[in-house]
Amino acid sequence: MNGRFRTLAHIGLACVTLALSGIAQAQQKLVIYTSNEATLNELTSSAFSKETGIQVSIVSAGSGTIIKRIQAEKDNPQGDIIWGVSRSLLQTNKAYFAPYKSQHVNAIAAEFRDPDNLWIGTNLHLLVILQNTKMLPVSESPKSWSDLLNTKYKGKIAFTDPRNSGSAYSNVTMLVDLWGGGDAGWQKVKALFGNMRILNRSSLVFQGVGKGEYPLGVSLEYAGYLWANNGAPVKTIYPSDGTLALMEGIAIIKGGPNNESARKYVDWVNRKDVREMILKATFRRPARADLDLSKLPGGMPSLSSLKLAPYDEAAWTAKRKETLERIKDLIQETR
Repeated sequence: MNGRFRTLAHIGLACVTLALSGIAQAQQKLVIYTSNEATLNELTSSAFSKETGIQVSIVSAGSGTIIKRIQAEKDNPQGDIIWGVSRSLLQTNKAYFAPYKSQHVNAIAAEFRDPDNLWIGTNLHLLVILQNTKMLPVSESPKSWSDLLNTKYKGKIAFTDPRNSGSAYSNVTMLVDLWGGGDAGWQKVKALFGNMRILNRSSLVFQGVGKGEYPLGVSLEYAGYLWANNGAPVKTIYPSDGTLALMEGIAIIKGGPNNESARKYVDWVNRKDVREMILKATFRRPARADLDLSKLPGGMPSLSSLKLAPYDEAAWTAKRKETLERIKDLIQETR
C-alpha cells in the first residue's frame, strides 16, 4: 500500500472511530419527562447516573402538561421516558409509547402493566385519611369514609379540589360508587364536602395535617409515613369500608433519541433494590409484589391485607369533564 492509500485508510478508520464514539455518547444520555416531586427525581437520577454513567436530564411538570408536550412532539420526540403519571393517562395515550418487555414484568401484577408492554407500573398510591393526633386524640379517630360524614368533623377535614388533583377526583368518584351510586351517592358526597376545607393543592393537605393546621386530611399513603418519619404526630388510617390503589407508571416515548438508555432505566427503576431505596427515602409503595413491606421502613401493611373498593377507572375517566362540573357545583353549594 503506497503512502497516499495508507493515509486515506487511516483517515477512514478515524472517521469510523469518531462515528462509533458519537453513537456511544448519544446512548449515554436520557431525558425523563416526569410529574414526580423533586426529591424523588434527584434521588433516582443521581443513583442511575452513578451506576450506569448515563447522564439524566429531568423535565418536570404536571402530568397533563407532560402528556400535551409528548403529543406536540410526536413527529420529533425530545424525551425518552415518561414517569410518574397515572394508569389512566398511560392507557389513554399509549399510541405515543414504544413497546418494551421489562426484565421485571413477572414481579408486577397484570393489572399494573399493559398487556402489550407499552407501560408498566412503578408504584401505588393508596387513598387514606391522615390524622394529627396532637390536634385530634386517637380515641376520636375516624375508622371509615362514612365516619367523616359526622358533623363533629365539620371544618376539620382538609381535601384537595378534585379539579386540581387526579387522586382527589378518584377519591370522590370512588365514594359515589361506595355510597350507592347515582343521586344517593352524590348526596353523601355533598354532605362530606360540607365538612371539608377544600384546598387548591395536594401538598397543602398533607402539609396542613403535618404542621397541625388541620386535624384530618384526605390524602395519599406515602405522605402520612413521610411526615411521621420526620417526627410529626401523624397517623395513617386505612378506611375500613375500602380504598383504592392508584398506580403510577413508566413508559418509553416512541421515537425518542435515546432508546437504549430508556430501556435500561425502565429495568433499573423497577429493580428490587431500587424500589427498596425509593421506599426508604419517600415511602412510595412499590408496584412489585415481592417485597416484604413489614420489614422495610414504615412497616406498611401488605396490599392483600387491606380492603380495596371496586372502581371502574375507565368509566369515570370517560366522563371526567361532566363529573368535574358536578363536583364544582357541589363544592360551591356547600361553601
